[in-house]
Amino acid sequence: MKTVFNAAASLDGFIADEDNSLEWLFQLGDPEDTEFNRFFEQVGAIAMGATTYQWIYDHQVSTSDDPSEAWPYKMPVWVFSNRKLPRIENRDIRFVSGSVEPVHDAMCREAGGNIRWIVGGGDLAVQFYDAGLLDEIIITVASVTLGGGVPFFPRRTDMPLKLLSVKQYGRAFAELRYEIQYVNPSTAVKNQ
Repeated sequence: MKTVFNAAASLDGFIADEDNSLEWLFQLGDPEDTEFNRFFEQVGAIAMGATTYQWIYDHQVSTSDDPSEAWPYKMPVWVFSNRKLPRIENRDIRFVSGSVEPVHDAMCREAGGNIRWIVGGGDLAVQFYDAGLLDEIIITVASVTLGGGVPFFPRRTDMPLKLLSVKQYGRAFAELRYEIQYVNPSTAVKNQ
């Protein structure tokens, strides 16, 4: 299966506002009415950044009577962080730092034939791309502009992309699916 960066972004390219909030997204309706549920059913392993983990913890886990059940993922999750983060009991959450390559290897083993999902954090997705380990990008563009915040990608990549599909969902969302076309064929072999 593939390693995929799948995230929602504003029309002007931000995945979170200046306060690292996703409230702008939820005001547009349920993004779950897109292909996301079908995608999520195929996910076998997840990598996420510390900010995404902290947001989920603060907005879903810490406010719940049962934090373990409030954690939305049943599959193993690797959280890249250089800082201490709160832990959630009885969930397969692995805190890591450093290179993405060994984590990707572990994700491949754990996911079996399922998708390896890069959740939130364009910086983390770019690290997987730089290592030749990212296969696809799915961006659900929401019909709102934020004017600033956390960018979908934090830096220029010159990522060679092939548009695979464009789908409209309701009046607020358009899903764009891209395949990464690595220029150096030996790089693409890394991700088999």
